[in-house]
Amino acid sequence: MNLQERAAGVLLHITSLPGPHGVGDFGPGAYRFVDWLRSAGQRVWQILPSNPIGPCESPYQSVSAFAGSPLMVALEPLVERGWLPAPELPAEGFDVRRVDYARVVPWRVAQLKAAAQGFFERGSAEDKRDFDSWCTAQSNWLDTYALFMALKSAHGERPWWEWAEPLKRRDPQALAQALKTHAEAIGFWRFVQWNFGGQCTALKAYANERGVSIMGDLPIFVAHDSADCWERPDLYFLDEQFQPTVVAGVPPDGFAATGQRWGNPLYRWDRMAAEDFAWWTARIRRMLELADVFRIDHFRGFAGYWEVPATCPTAMEGQWVPGPGKALFEAIERALGKLPIVAEDLGLITPDVIELRDAFGFPGMRIVQFAFSSDANDPFLPHNYVRETVAYTGTHDNHTVVGWWDTTAPRERQYAARYLGATRADIHWAMIRAAWNSVANLAIAQFQDVLGLDGKHRMNLPGTTFNNWVWRFDWPMVTDAAREQLAHVTAGSRRAPFHMLALPG
Repeated sequence: MNLQERAAGVLLHITSLPGPHGVGDFGPGAYRFVDWLRSAGQRVWQILPSNPIGPCESPYQSVSAFAGSPLMVALEPLVERGWLPAPELPAEGFDVRRVDYARVVPWRVAQLKAAAQGFFERGSAEDKRDFDSWCTAQSNWLDTYALFMALKSAHGERPWWEWAEPLKRRDPQALAQALKTHAEAIGFWRFVQWNFGGQCTALKAYANERGVSIMGDLPIFVAHDSADCWERPDLYFLDEQFQPTVVAGVPPDGFAATGQRWGNPLYRWDRMAAEDFAWWTARIRRMLELADVFRIDHFRGFAGYWEVPATCPTAMEGQWVPGPGKALFEAIERALGKLPIVAEDLGLITPDVIELRDAFGFPGMRIVQFAFSSDANDPFLPHNYVRETVAYTGTHDNHTVVGWWDTTAPRERQYAARYLGATRADIHWAMIRAAWNSVANLAIAQFQDVLGLDGKHRMNLPGTTFNNWVWRFDWPMVTDAAREQLAHVTAGSRRAPFHMLALPG
């Protein structure tokens, strides 16, 4: 996808898709959604990180920066290929508008284990050759990930720094023995990732053939309890017991009086630079296999990041530390060429962040919901946008537009009503039109906003650990009127073919 072209898209995570198996996946619902996007004139489908989920169901604290979520592996293709019997749903079924992870995760893992057994027992010679070839091609991350997952299970899901001493310190003899002892579990995790990779790239190809690009999401940091950290602890600020000495976060601001202490270990950028940022190049290469363009979360951390002492319970006592800057992206571009990156540049943005973003031509982000707290000079007001921008009604971390209207300060609501010429009944379309009619090259709305849903349908509330990442829709919620309106707004703002306006005569 060319980020310099004028286009529009929709933000919807894979897990929010309809489907019978408790959580959205790469199954028929995903292909139907691509067709819906095309019919509405949309050229971008933005998803959230597709890594395995971590604590509180968040993909931003994943066990791997390279692996895909097992929950996203569709079961229908496994049935079609004869590896899995038709799944029998629990007697009470699954909620079609909410992901109940406590019930869904064990049920789906059981289905995947049954499919893996079927594959290794009955899979065709051709399929097994493809599996072996894929595993070899992805061995730079897959081997460590599969062993890591097998060992976590063998250690009762405890974090890797609590494993047996030889294993947590990666003694070669201990690892060689573990490969033999846990061969079956390792084969299972490789099978899951093979299916994730194949299904993800097949969906991407289907979308691309229909003029829709997939926009992924890449978290800047990795989780402490991850295959990445276990494999290369020397690349992070860890002590002799593999505990972080400093962690990631953001300083106090208007949204959090004590800042946000994320807890991710921080990179040893000097050591990564000594290897010409090989780990980052491999990570971006993997992302480009799965998406056409991608957003990097917390982009400002590459210019400078908030370093919090691990002993501090909040982020208040942190300090700003310089990031790798241009050297990182220069190294990646030497290996991979021009990068199709959107920089998440929200929050406290300093001139060095803008300089880094612009040096590589990465568009930043503007959020219409943020526009109404000051005056006409506010950079989030659509009349102040620039072309090299992705304009959003809101992101997954924001309220839905209707939810924002219901909870924002009265002055902001009145300003928005006058600026957009809107009431609560049509505020979602007014914000979409404002983003779409701006000069921003790309405009994106949450699917909840296209449907005009209220705050009960919010995806994530930063700083909280409950009731996030659970939202789903089902097709009865999606009206022809919403699709036609989005198509008309998109065509009228020159982001889709003009004939989609369906004007009389």
